[in-house]
Amino acid sequence: MVGRRPCIEINLEKIKNNANCLVNYCGEKGIEIMGITKGVCAHLPVVRAMLDGGIKKLGDSRIQNIMALRKAGIKNPIYQIRIPMISEAKDVVFYADGSLNSEIEVIKALSGEAKKLGRVHKIILMVDVGDLREGVMPEDAVSVVGEILKLDGVEFEGLGTNVGCYGGILPSYENTKILVDLAKEIEKKYGIEVKTISGGNTATISLLEKGRLPEGVNQLRVGEGILLGTDVTNSRKTPGTVENTMTLKTEVIEVKVKPSYPIGEIGRDAFGNIPVFEDKGPMRRAIVALGKQDCRIEGLKPVDPRIEILGASSDHMILDVTRCPEVEVGDVIEFSMDYGAMLSLMTSSYVEKVI
Repeated sequence: MVGRRPCIEINLEKIKNNANCLVNYCGEKGIEIMGITKGVCAHLPVVRAMLDGGIKKLGDSRIQNIMALRKAGIKNPIYQIRIPMISEAKDVVFYADGSLNSEIEVIKALSGEAKKLGRVHKIILMVDVGDLREGVMPEDAVSVVGEILKLDGVEFEGLGTNVGCYGGILPSYENTKILVDLAKEIEKKYGIEVKTISGGNTATISLLEKGRLPEGVNQLRVGEGILLGTDVTNSRKTPGTVENTMTLKTEVIEVKVKPSYPIGEIGRDAFGNIPVFEDKGPMRRAIVALGKQDCRIEGLKPVDPRIEILGASSDHMILDVTRCPEVEVGDVIEFSMDYGAMLSLMTSSYVEKVI
C-alpha cells in the first residue's frame, strides 16, 4: 500500500489480455470494440493497456477525461458516450471525434461549433429500445436522421442503443434488431450508408455467443468486460477473460469484541436510512479505513471468505472477523469488487491507484 492509504491495485497485463481476447473474439465476427474508459476515470496506464490489447477506438462519458487523454498524447478516435451538454459543445467538437446523441438541439449546437472550428463531428443517434435511459423512440428515429443530414459540420455515422444500465432490460435479438431494421429504412429513404450500428455493451456479448446478435450490428461498447472480466447484468464472467484484475487493500484501524445489536433506540443513520440488525451475540469486529464516501460498499467482497462486511458509514467500514482471530490493528484486508465499486474507488481521490 502506498503511504498506507487505501489503494486499488491494478493488474495491467490482465486488462490487456482481456482487451485482446474480446477484440479477437468480436473481430472474427466483424464487430469492433469501442473500449469504454469511464469506469477507471480514463486512468492513463489502464487506457494504454487497453490500446496495447488491440482497442482502436475509445469512449468516455466525461469531457474532462477525454481532454486529459488528448493532453497525454492519445491520438486514437475518442467518442463522448454521454449525451453532450449544449454548454460543452465546443470542447466536445474540439477534443472528441464523435459523440452519442439523442437531442436535435444538442446536435445543432455541435454542428455550429464544428463549422467554426472547420471540423466534421460524427454523430451516433441513440435509439431507446426499452431501457428508458437515453435515445429517441424508434418511431422518431428516421425523421431525426433527416434533420441531422441537413446540418453542416456533423456527419451521421450510425445508430446505437443501450440496455442494462437504468431499466435493467437485457439485450435480446428482438430489441437489438430494431436498430438493424431502422438502418435499412434510413438507407432506403435517404440513399446513404449507415456505417455503424452500435448494438450495446458488455451485456450484449451474450447474444453474440448464442448466435442471437442480429446481422448488421458491427460495434459493441465494452468497459466492464475488459476492466473486470465480468458481466454484472447477466451475473456471469465474460467468456475468455480473466477476473481479479483489481484488488482493494485497506488498513484495519480498530478491532474489538462488541455486541452485534446496537444499544439504544434505533433511528435513521447518517444517510437517512433505518438500519436493520440481527442479534448474533458478541462478535469480533474490525473497522477499516474506507467508507461510503470512497466506495459503493455493496460491490465489495472480502478475499478471505471468513470475513463478512457488516456495513459502513461515510468513513468507516465494519467487518465481522470473528472467524479470523489473527486480524489485528494495522493489518491490511483485501477485497474484490464489481463494476459499481470499481467506478467509485477510481473516482475517489482518497484511494491510491497502484499499478
